[in-house]
Amino acid sequence: MQVFKFGGASVKDADSVKNVASILQKYGTTLTIVVISAMGKTTNKLEELANAWFYKKENTDAVLNELKTFHLSVIENLFGKNSEKIINDIENVFVELSWAIEEEPSSHYNHHYDQIVSQGEVLATKIVSAYLNFIGINNIWMDARGILQTDNSYREGKVDYALSESLVQSQLLPQFKNTDIVITQGFIGGTSENYTTTLGREGSDYTAALLAYFANAEKVIIWKDVPGVLNADPKYFKNTKKIDELTYHDAIELTYFGTSVIHPKTIKPLQNKNIPLYVKSFLNPAEAGTLVRDSDKRVEVTSYIFKINQILFSIQPKDFSFIAEDNLSAIFSLFSKYNVHANMIQNSAISFSVCVDDDENKIEPLISELQEQFKVLYNKDVQLMTIRNYNNEIIAKLSENKIVLIEQRSRNTHQMVMKEE
Repeated sequence: MQVFKFGGASVKDADSVKNVASILQKYGTTLTIVVISAMGKTTNKLEELANAWFYKKENTDAVLNELKTFHLSVIENLFGKNSEKIINDIENVFVELSWAIEEEPSSHYNHHYDQIVSQGEVLATKIVSAYLNFIGINNIWMDARGILQTDNSYREGKVDYALSESLVQSQLLPQFKNTDIVITQGFIGGTSENYTTTLGREGSDYTAALLAYFANAEKVIIWKDVPGVLNADPKYFKNTKKIDELTYHDAIELTYFGTSVIHPKTIKPLQNKNIPLYVKSFLNPAEAGTLVRDSDKRVEVTSYIFKINQILFSIQPKDFSFIAEDNLSAIFSLFSKYNVHANMIQNSAISFSVCVDDDENKIEPLISELQEQFKVLYNKDVQLMTIRNYNNEIIAKLSENKIVLIEQRSRNTHQMVMKEE
């Protein structure tokens, strides 16, 4: 058994869905769980819808109609005149979205966010599953919210491993008596109260790893629009190099520091059961890609991880006390409360510095509560550069014409928080 994961770029339009079908025809000849993300930029558009409704920023009808038009156009290009059944299924999803934004918000933003944004994966999987059956690739569609159970930490659902494994074993795996392919959603889960949760932005990789763990799969393949794991993001760096093989240790270090190819939580479930992970190109599926597995072979190539839209905090006790265990405990408790993850931290006697992603829905309430106990200063619109296997020449080149606000280094890793001069 294997697990395939197709991200938004791999199902961004009708031609891309057809390409997924061709990959499954060639490489999905064994029992395969297929995890699919929302199509193209649908998640971004659904986030726009959630914000427009919750904060009354703009016309929700316009955003909803744009989403609907896009998905119906994909259906028309895939099914032609044979689209009535799948259109009915898609209309039902949009009815649910309409219901979700009819009333005034009744709880926290994160709860509403998950109920709205999760529908992108539902839409994508319904369309792909229906198309595969339409062209003769037999498959069964499953709702991930019924098998991946989480707590109610909305936007960062924490998975109940024991219950989810039991549900995968009792509900998902028996489906293979009737098919070789099961289609399900990435990124989403469900609570005991039947509410939807999400597993963190770009969390479909994590879903694939969890299902592989629970199903005791032989391997996971993540299909991307790049030839494998690169040593830098080609959006920011020229002449990138593909890394042919990574250890679990190196992979989790790279993902922790922010490499965008693999979700940070993906590695743990795979390492725990020694399941190999392949990162391959859906544009050139015959190419080898990158293999992540248990190995003594460490990566020596220099890797660059560049994160924009960062905010650098300087947090100081109001009473001039030390940044010691009690103050650190209070700070991290609040970061955990608002699901804000530290990308870089450093402290002195009376100041704690931390660089994080600037998400206004999390950062504004965090600052408000921090200010009750601490003096809080911050720099917005900064950049975080992480270099693995660095040297001084590389550091000097990358910090040229930049103001370095804070930096730190270990034997293998150098990090700098910078802004433009």
